[in-house]
Amino acid sequence: MSKTTNTLLAFAVGAGVGAALGILFAPDTGANTRDKLSFKLSKYKKELEDLITELMDGKEIHLNEAKSEGKRVISEAKNKAEDLLNDVNKLIDQINQDNN
Repeated sequence: MSKTTNTLLAFAVGAGVGAALGILFAPDTGANTRDKLSFKLSKYKKELEDLITELMDGKEIHLNEAKSEGKRVISEAKNKAEDLLNDVNKLIDQINQDNN
């Protein structure tokens, strides 16, 4: 995860915990406190679900980019190895011709 994502996630979790503690220690009846807490938690649950979905979508994009980049690097390395092998074969042929 990126630094920004970690910061946003920490902020969301901190806000949720802070809201829950604030409600728990507020001077109100138990039923009202539970109702408020339930409402707040469901609100933050939805926000966290949206954030997780967003992060997972971003992760898939990064994975696809990484796979594409990996395939490109492998392809380039293979081409360079083939070129090097061809050069070595040419040198061997030249050496064999010079010795004959």
